[in-house]
Amino acid sequence: MDNEICVGVLMGGLSSEREVSLRSGAAVKAALERRGYRTVAIDVQEDIAEVLHREKPDVAFVALHGRFGEDGAIQGLLEVLRIPYTGSGVAASAVAMDKLLSKRLFMQEAIPVAPYHVVRFNELEEAAGLRPSFGFPVVVKPRAEGSSVGVSLVRSQEQMASALESAFHYDSTVLIEKFVGGREIHIGVLERHVLGAVEVRTANEFYDYEAKYTAGKTQYTIAPDLPDGAFEQMASYAVRALEAFGCEGAARVDFILADDGVPFVLEINTLPGMTELSLLPKTAEQAGMSFDDLVENILLGARLKL
Repeated sequence: MDNEICVGVLMGGLSSEREVSLRSGAAVKAALERRGYRTVAIDVQEDIAEVLHREKPDVAFVALHGRFGEDGAIQGLLEVLRIPYTGSGVAASAVAMDKLLSKRLFMQEAIPVAPYHVVRFNELEEAAGLRPSFGFPVVVKPRAEGSSVGVSLVRSQEQMASALESAFHYDSTVLIEKFVGGREIHIGVLERHVLGAVEVRTANEFYDYEAKYTAGKTQYTIAPDLPDGAFEQMASYAVRALEAFGCEGAARVDFILADDGVPFVLEINTLPGMTELSLLPKTAEQAGMSFDDLVENILLGARLKL
């Protein structure tokens, strides 16, 4: 890609993950400038179409997270404006962001997922008294949020109502999912090539927003020691899932490796964080790829998908 092009780094946005996105975008912008690219930081707000028309970037590096950035919305606008962009296209982004549709597609591909119930807002009162068939503890989460926003670990019936209210603050549909104990393993992938794995361990009840973005809250083990065949199994599931969803560019596929050795997929992140604490750059290190290498490789895959 010609270094004379102007790269618009799309960051910030309107979601609950705005601050994280600003940090990702700043890191990406600095890396591209170190590689000699001309960049412009674009904070995505409701006037984004006008801003893109004014700035006229040759290509967009999407460093957004959450709604309107990771869910296919900004990708659709970029397609209409004919601005090539990084990452997955409209459909893949939308499905991966939707935890319910994702689960259904994982199951279709015979990739293990935790048992779950679906609750809609008009069922809130009834759901508050729900005793899941798979028992407690459970994880209550909004259907389409990232970075564990609105997610609660519920250990008893008494905690269910408040957890549901928290999740419904972010979405009109909520998943109640069996909590699977085990090791949390994240697989980094670039253009369907597995980069490596990182294990995360936190003193918090689970890997929540605070644990993800507060220095010192989480321990990261790069290339963790795993049981025989476990990494290969998760890597295979990750690539199969990305192919089924139609994902492109960089992605992170998250798993719980259960105590009995079964890997349960949690989700696909089509726009993984690119902050100093983010996991995708940690997996890239295993492939001998520096942060700047990773960012440039992602940029080189930018294109229109429709």
